[in-house]
Amino acid sequence: MLPRRLALLGLPALIASPARAESPRDGFRRRWAEFRDRFLAPEGRVVDTGNGGISHSEGQGWGMLCAARAEDRAAFERLYAWSMRVLKRPVDELFSWRFHPGSGVDDPNNATDGDIFIAWALLEAGDRWGRAEWQAQGAAMARDILHRLVRPVGAELLLLPGLRGFERPGQTVVNPSYYAFPALRALALAAPDPAWFQLVVDGLALLRRGRFGRWRLPPDWLAWSRGDGRLAPAPGWPARFSYDAVRVPLYLAWAGLVEEPGVTGPARFWHEHAPRMLPAWTDLSNNELSPYPASRGTAAVAQLARDAAGMAGLPRSARRASLDGENYYSAILVLLVDLAVQDRGLS
Repeated sequence: MLPRRLALLGLPALIASPARAESPRDGFRRRWAEFRDRFLAPEGRVVDTGNGGISHSEGQGWGMLCAARAEDRAAFERLYAWSMRVLKRPVDELFSWRFHPGSGVDDPNNATDGDIFIAWALLEAGDRWGRAEWQAQGAAMARDILHRLVRPVGAELLLLPGLRGFERPGQTVVNPSYYAFPALRALALAAPDPAWFQLVVDGLALLRRGRFGRWRLPPDWLAWSRGDGRLAPAPGWPARFSYDAVRVPLYLAWAGLVEEPGVTGPARFWHEHAPRMLPAWTDLSNNELSPYPASRGTAAVAQLARDAAGMAGLPRSARRASLDGENYYSAILVLLVDLAVQDRGLS
């Protein structure tokens, strides 16, 4: 009866209809458009607003994957063209990792996670839009990642964070958050090789062993001793579960590996502190907590981990709100959680 009464009053009946709930896919596309408009410069580089306005291969790869998933071909081609023109290394299939707006590429070294995500994005975009050359480039990148950045250390295969600077006398340094398991799966399908399987198995073993502090959490940077295989937080970086390591539970949950301690440990940590203040980091050497709260992006990862581990989630606004006020890194974490939720059906 209410629509009829509204019509009699000259009001459209649709205002009485309940609003349709936003689907995860629609929410992701809305947030991608917001991210694109705020962080993608006209020339095609993703601007890291929390780090002096630089751009890096990591941001380009994440942006390309999000554009492909959002079916935003124009944005994808802008991202790809700038990356090829500015970051592509001439000697291999990898990309330089950092660009400063005032001085250009100031470090030609690569960043392995950036390369992994650029390759994955090329494979998806090539399949989506029928571009065989993009798929071929993604497969070529996968082969270079496997052959140039995977090292046998003892009986294990380790993923180097970059070509240079991480193999030191007596130790190899790795970044646990570079083991992007859903992306590694895609690269293994594009460039089949048994070494991918060993890399994943050894990577999971590394993450199980490389946990420290009261809450048994992975550090941002991890050192593997060549003498005895002992693991410790890498010297030269704070011994923290923070900015980088929050991606460990994200990638594990995204790959469906929800029973791994790299998911359940952070989930318990966040679950314990959520009623008060969700900390941005904890020091693994003394269990000190950050004096300020986690970003909205980290809160979204925390919610994902807790959902995956079967715990009561955080307020849904962490995942569904707009990106207003967030810096680049927090915003992209929200988008990556959106993709994990879609792929794994976790919400």
